[in-house]
Amino acid sequence: MSLIESEFAQRFPASQRAYAEAVQVFPSGVTHDGRYLSPFPLYVERAQGARKWDVDGNELIDYWVGHGALLLGHKHPRILDAVRAQLERGTHYGAAHELEVAWGRLIQQLVPCAEKVRFVSSGTEATLMALRLARAATGRARLARFAGHYHGWHDAVTLGYLPPFDVPVSPGITEETLANVVVLTPNDTAGVEQALAARDVAALILEPSGGANGTIPTRPGFLAELRQLCDATGTVLIFDEVITGFRFAPGGAQEYFGVTPDLTTLAKIVSGGLPGGAVAGQARLMDQIAFSADPQGNRYRRMLHYGTFNANPLSAAAAVAMLSAIADGTHQRRAGELTLRLIDGMNERLAAAKVPGCVYGDLSAFHLLVGQAEFGPDDAAQLLERASPERLSQGMGRLGHPVRAALLLEGVDPSGPAGRLSSAHSDDDIAHTLEAFERALHRLKRWDLLV
Repeated sequence: MSLIESEFAQRFPASQRAYAEAVQVFPSGVTHDGRYLSPFPLYVERAQGARKWDVDGNELIDYWVGHGALLLGHKHPRILDAVRAQLERGTHYGAAHELEVAWGRLIQQLVPCAEKVRFVSSGTEATLMALRLARAATGRARLARFAGHYHGWHDAVTLGYLPPFDVPVSPGITEETLANVVVLTPNDTAGVEQALAARDVAALILEPSGGANGTIPTRPGFLAELRQLCDATGTVLIFDEVITGFRFAPGGAQEYFGVTPDLTTLAKIVSGGLPGGAVAGQARLMDQIAFSADPQGNRYRRMLHYGTFNANPLSAAAAVAMLSAIADGTHQRRAGELTLRLIDGMNERLAAAKVPGCVYGDLSAFHLLVGQAEFGPDDAAQLLERASPERLSQGMGRLGHPVRAALLLEGVDPSGPAGRLSSAHSDDDIAHTLEAFERALHRLKRWDLLV
């Protein structure tokens, strides 16, 4: 047994027992690829604010924040009160209700492109719908996306997420589907112009802050260039704001950067931490879902869309509470300020410990490149000039699991090789995280994983 395995088993015995049972139920014992961890994942019992407690009673500073959905932190009273009140009324009516209208109105008020809104049940469903809307509106089949950007796990977006970018991330995808997908180099305006020149691309989709939640940052000015190219070629511009929506600013990255897409996909924060998502955008595109008085039009020209849990009352209640609370931008500014402070502090610790690598990020997340010999802490601001999309997508490679394990043993739970903050995080949380990070670096040295 390695040092990592023995120390993990000693600190987290109840999680180890739970995992031993889980592998008999789930493939690899997990229900989400991102929760897989070697030697085993932690099992959480409860959470509050910016903290959570595992089944062994260990207290952890949480940087998952519900996969980015909990901008207000865990168990915010405003969200809990809204959900409790709705539980007394019912969980699923199978009918229209006033809360869904209030939810949609808030999205219209906050998100610049949101002339019309349609609810779905997840971010993956949202990108699937947005791409279909674009194809229906343009009559074109091809889709353009950027290498390293993540848009869910449906077939059309599996090509180009992980390196090598010309191979889909999963088997089971037909060649016919992939034939209509073109993968572009991030931040390369000339490449985009060439790809769109034939005017046969229905949609260009991207994460506006950069691929995989900013793992591959977006060059300043690039979004405005994409807007111009899409306008010139009749291509639908889609911002995937599943993560950045309502996090960069009340109106998301499109408000923050001042570039308005034709469609935007939303999930996570948009439904208040409960399951849900949405597509919002120009009425001319969204109204392809609308019914008309023409039966032939409804059968052959209207875009079909069902979904059992679309705008369900529980998610709507949480969403209205969340979006009302964050509409003035106070919570976004707080989380963003803390994120940047944490990044600076971690880079200072790397330099002091003489450990290669850097920590980088933006208002949405921080990313760890610990133990990477080609980078230094001072390289974070110039990362786009120093590293290719392929290199950034590779992250810490084999060090990914040990770095997270070392931080968990020190009382911090990053979201894999990264992390996100909420407005519930405090100055003390940042100070404790930096102390834990310093101890984790020493632990990694003791494990002979860092020179």
